[in-house]
Amino acid sequence: MIKLQHIHRNFQVGDQTVHALDDVTLEIKTGEYVSVMGPSGSGKSTLLNLLGLLDKPSSGKYFLNDKNVTDLDEEQLAITRNKNIGFVFQVFHLIPRLTAAENIELPLILAGIPENIRKQRVEHALASMNLMERAHHKPSQLSGGQRQRVAIARATIMEPSVLLADEPTGNLDRKSGLNVIETLEQLNQQGITLIIVTHDVSLGSRSTRTIRMLDGKIESDSIRSGVG
Repeated sequence: MIKLQHIHRNFQVGDQTVHALDDVTLEIKTGEYVSVMGPSGSGKSTLLNLLGLLDKPSSGKYFLNDKNVTDLDEEQLAITRNKNIGFVFQVFHLIPRLTAAENIELPLILAGIPENIRKQRVEHALASMNLMERAHHKPSQLSGGQRQRVAIARATIMEPSVLLADEPTGNLDRKSGLNVIETLEQLNQQGITLIIVTHDVSLGSRSTRTIRMLDGKIESDSIRSGVG
């Protein structure tokens, strides 16, 4: 599914080189539930951006579904992202002037999916997220938890094989956050590979595998006792 080989990601800050990722080698199998943890500046978000093809490594190789995606051009990256990867962020990134249904539908429009199929898939997504009664509400009319469920529905409407979540409960109260995490875990149980970046120890402990990062390196990589 995902294979990183000797990945480095360097940034130039003034006259200094920052090693955001330092010789990271990693494999994640289809259907795994992985949390990525570590202090600020440890490389978590850089790793997530690279896994999501939003950034390229300075050196090393990245294989996604047995395809080397390291040197794809921007158009090829966009196509690969749209087909394979969904994103859920701490900030919901919903378009304010669009309704919940229209926000969810947007990736299908960009992919050129016919209207009749779009409508069916959006309706199914709304129902699966318990949002049917909020379909025609705009983001400002939704609670934080509802907005994040809209964002999850939008992230998964193209049926990606990988779902990347960056602090997905960071802007939510405890109850809403738990609801969102349970929604993500249900998607994982349906076969989606789920990778969550989080500072929250209680959230990280829910995953079946925990990768801890420090100074751009993988400090530890453990599978929860009794799993796998």
